[in-house]
Amino acid sequence: MLRRNFIKLSAASMAAVMYSKLTFATGTGTAIINHPDEAWAELAEGWVKLTASGGAAYTYKDLRVELKAAGNAQAVYIQSPTADLLSVRLKWKYQTKKYSKVLGDHWERSYADLGWKAPQAGVRNPWYVLLHDGKDTSAFGVKTGGNTLCWWDVADDSLQLTMDTRSGGDGVKLGQRKLHAADIVTTLSHAGERPWETLTRFCKQMCAKPRLPKQPVYGINDWYVMYGKNSFESVKQQTTVMAGFVTNTSNKPFSLIDDGWQQPDDFSIVNDKFKDMHKMAGEIKSIGMRPGLWTRPLIARQDDKASLLAPKLPTRSNTDEKILDPTLPETLERVKRNISLYKQWGYDMVKHDYSSWDIFGRWGSQMKDSLTVPGWHFNDQSKTNAEIINTLYGTIRQAAGDMYVIGCNTVSHLSAGVFELNRIGDDTSGKEWDRTKKYGVNTLAFRLPQNNTFYAADGDCVGLTHDIAWERNRQWLQLLAESGSPLFISAETEFLDADKKAAIKTAFAQAAKVQPTGEPLDWMNAQWPTKWKLNNREVSFNWD
Repeated sequence: MLRRNFIKLSAASMAAVMYSKLTFATGTGTAIINHPDEAWAELAEGWVKLTASGGAAYTYKDLRVELKAAGNAQAVYIQSPTADLLSVRLKWKYQTKKYSKVLGDHWERSYADLGWKAPQAGVRNPWYVLLHDGKDTSAFGVKTGGNTLCWWDVADDSLQLTMDTRSGGDGVKLGQRKLHAADIVTTLSHAGERPWETLTRFCKQMCAKPRLPKQPVYGINDWYVMYGKNSFESVKQQTTVMAGFVTNTSNKPFSLIDDGWQQPDDFSIVNDKFKDMHKMAGEIKSIGMRPGLWTRPLIARQDDKASLLAPKLPTRSNTDEKILDPTLPETLERVKRNISLYKQWGYDMVKHDYSSWDIFGRWGSQMKDSLTVPGWHFNDQSKTNAEIINTLYGTIRQAAGDMYVIGCNTVSHLSAGVFELNRIGDDTSGKEWDRTKKYGVNTLAFRLPQNNTFYAADGDCVGLTHDIAWERNRQWLQLLAESGSPLFISAETEFLDADKKAAIKTAFAQAAKVQPTGEPLDWMNAQWPTKWKLNNREVSFNWD
């Protein structure tokens, strides 16, 4: 393969020099990562090293990994006709000691643990990783919507990409088909470009076609007030009060009904607290908001036959919960029927939740060493977990039609380009300020580059209740309202005095219009940044 220096080394920083040795320039001036120095495969018996067999192919028996340049990416194709394949790892010799900090992403939501950290071998950086040497930033990632679950490992002498091909906790049975596993992309910061700008630009490179809302999304969600104890009357009351603070009638807010409207294990049947969800949607519209609805697509009914269920996993805390097998046509048909039903009822938004937990039996925070427990698979073992998730998400998208879709507990890189919105962090709170600070501020600070590049990045709600001091929530409200990302408020309406009402009115007006995405100015050194650039001015916060 033709190798060229990506930049003139005589004027380059150390990061640029190292980067140029790892990549080559295309005719259009973009960089593509070179072929790896090593390729490995994980089989039932363990890791085996593949042999370079000319060009960009690596083989072991009848297992074959091949790389092909495709536009601005290096496409990876895998064949394993006889062996059950757990994962493939590509390794580039790369001296990373000169880098002082790295930043990775998360599998689904983040859990207050994102930040620029010292490089450490063995740490999984899902989807992408940025390496910074104090001046320049190198970025390595995979395009969104791929067919494997990918992470990067930054060791002292190498950069490694692992593509997890498991089906459940076992190896996938690919048979005779060739798997398009991933598209590897890379970039180096431009002259004078800040790491924030580099990551934002890189997100656009990873996701060429995001699916975005037609207008900024804002409104209310009843979860952090009702916590499932909602009703037709409570939704009507909260919607009526909060609609009084809306000033932009050309972009109406949403009133999203969270968990509590349905029968415990059937999201197609309304309970006695609501009685008629079509009527509920009409009531919300008559008040001046757009109705939204929460659902859990993979929960099974207690009377479902065993053949429809996913295997029981020891990591699940609630052993009575039954989960549908997402590889079965019957499951996908039920998901399609339920999502279509919400559209028929008149809802303009659906928020689907729990699918990563229901598939893997783990939260993203528990996926540090493995995505799930070993030794199990779904009914169809011929598809990777990423392919199974892509099919589920595609089913939801198709059934939703022109409804907005929010993914919650959804795999971030597989949601991009499919759903208009994605919940990017774990739950905030209407009861504990520390939880809102940890999960809300951290996730906005390190995932806002994904806002309007992957999807509209939902940092979760402002829980305006008597349990959290207003001087703290006022700041969180301001940050969300001016961040350019979605704003949702859960408010105890009887708790709202004149000051809070005025603040909500201002926040709604700001969130209803297009704004530049906020930028944390001290994110290189702070896990919960206090200095932000919002609407082209610097704003300081005191989260403590």
